[in-house]
Amino acid sequence: MNEQATMELDRTGAGLTNRYDFVLFLDVENGNPNGDPDAGNMPRMDPETNRGLMSDVSIKRKLRNYVAAAHDNRAPHRIYFTERAVLNEAHGEAWDAVLPDVAAKDRAKLPKKDEEARALTDWMCANFWDIRTFGAVMSTGVNAGQVRGPVQLSFARSEEPIMPLEVSITRSSVTNEKDRDKERTMGRKAVVPYGLYRVHGFVNAKLAQRTGFSEADLTLLWTALRDMLDLDRSAARGMMAARRLVVFKHDSDLGNAQAHRLFDRVTVSRVHGGDAVPVGDPRTHNWPPARAFADYRIDVDTTDLPAGVEVVEPW
Repeated sequence: MNEQATMELDRTGAGLTNRYDFVLFLDVENGNPNGDPDAGNMPRMDPETNRGLMSDVSIKRKLRNYVAAAHDNRAPHRIYFTERAVLNEAHGEAWDAVLPDVAAKDRAKLPKKDEEARALTDWMCANFWDIRTFGAVMSTGVNAGQVRGPVQLSFARSEEPIMPLEVSITRSSVTNEKDRDKERTMGRKAVVPYGLYRVHGFVNAKLAQRTGFSEADLTLLWTALRDMLDLDRSAARGMMAARRLVVFKHDSDLGNAQAHRLFDRVTVSRVHGGDAVPVGDPRTHNWPPARAFADYRIDVDTTDLPAGVEVVEPW
């Protein structure tokens, strides 16, 4: 049995004792942050407001890729959802480690004994960072249970409407032999000239205590949010960068204030010619469109914070 198959969840001091709510700002310049396959891979948009969108799934993918690269995809930082992964094989590893004497044909249901069923799920949490972070449904044929993850993300939304551009590109090569005599072939590329996107995130300490998501895992999450885009470069995504992370730390695991009220304290203004006005203010309608992060200002109101809440910025 390999090293990864011997990992177990250590519940001695495992999990968090503080709830966290956070706001992440990231931007894109001349790139497509998250294409929509149902719309010819054009940048995702809210059709009513024309604000750009990025799905929570796309952001989690970037986080998973960063953690896998930073830790060579080794336990306890293996990644469950990877490209071309066969999920039932991972579930089988858990059975082999915890209940090796159970035949393969009898692994479609969890054991009747609660402690044995919990041991299977705990093994998955202990080995796979993304399971103990985001959760997973692991009842697909070979059953390893279900986990509700302590870390969740919202869709990212641009602070202002975006105007995607579809530009023509040429390729000096051809795909098929019949096109050999053509000088070039044509293609299309969709980009957002500039957009500042805002993501809301949540860390549930109660659920972290159940999955074993630790302070070390939290530190890794903050680092991954900062550096994930530097490992996600591609011709399609252009210049993307994580700009600012504002974290509201509660001094209890249940929390000391509602998340949406804390998020309201983080505001964004447009900056032009020495003036700064809130995003969406009519005065900005005659301003040139934003084309850089310097065209915005992010403010955090820390006056009269609810008791037991503090603002921290990990980077």
